[in-house]
Amino acid sequence: MDSIDLEVLKTASAWIAAGQRCELITVIKTWGSSPRPIGATLAICDDGRVVGSVSGGCIEDDLIERVRRHGITRAIPEVVSYGISADEAHRFGLPCGGTIELAIEPLSHDSAIDELLARLEAHELLARRLDLASGAVTLATAQPGAVQLLADGVLTTIHGPRWRLFIIGAGQLSRFLAQIATAMDYHVTVCDPREEYRAGWNLPGVQLMHMMPDDLVLESHLDHRSAVVALTHDPKLDDLALMEALKSDAFYVGAIGSRLNNAKRRERLKQFDLSDAQLARLHGPIGLYIGSKTPSEIAISILAELTAIKNGVPAELQVRHAAALEPASTGVCAV
Repeated sequence: MDSIDLEVLKTASAWIAAGQRCELITVIKTWGSSPRPIGATLAICDDGRVVGSVSGGCIEDDLIERVRRHGITRAIPEVVSYGISADEAHRFGLPCGGTIELAIEPLSHDSAIDELLARLEAHELLARRLDLASGAVTLATAQPGAVQLLADGVLTTIHGPRWRLFIIGAGQLSRFLAQIATAMDYHVTVCDPREEYRAGWNLPGVQLMHMMPDDLVLESHLDHRSAVVALTHDPKLDDLALMEALKSDAFYVGAIGSRLNNAKRRERLKQFDLSDAQLARLHGPIGLYIGSKTPSEIAISILAELTAIKNGVPAELQVRHAAALEPASTGVCAV
């Protein structure tokens, strides 16, 4: 499952290869309440087909109508705004008088889309610089934490996995978690030294490592854009990896299991000289409470919590695990 960014780029590449005219539209600025964030993209073909999104659909409708009426005629990029007046805000479904500024770029073989995709396939984090006056494009390695920027007539967009997720265990839950996380622009690495679990693993775009999880955590030099999720239920694999992860700068460290099992885990981890503050960083039972039962639902629960932490949602606004619904004596693996 590709991220929206990748889906837009791959579709645009196919249109260019087929000899069709197409444009890449990027949100470069918003005011008020905007349905889509800065950096959101959409590609539109000369026959009116689109992929991606820059609004709730109303602006897309206008872009499609213009292409169907006039075709794609731009030779160089253009910056356009939607929703400046109250009437336009209402027409295009922008709440609270919101305004969106878009960069519309005609694409060709010189747009470096294929090179960008090839480098993204190698999990590079890239800055694509577009000269708005000429349409010239250059690619360069981006630094972690880089953000989109418009300055001196150059639009710099950031592409590639901006966050890292390390999953301990290659079971069914890990598969669902990896698929969804990949679509959310995470660079996902799954680690499992157990041959019987790795044998059936086949998930394109997700790296599978055969090594002890704690060694992987140490070698990966986790930073504030990294997350670790332990899913094996095997203390020999989970605990050592969690110990190292809790000492790191990772923004999220979580482990599957019931309240009882997680309480036992915390007692074990205390023996590794972890401080109370470090132990308090462990999320377990993992995930936000959504009544999840199946592996796919549990994966959504985990990523919901991970996303809330990443986006700085205050703890009091998060729907924590419904502890009252789970008797302390149970050993179920609820999340």
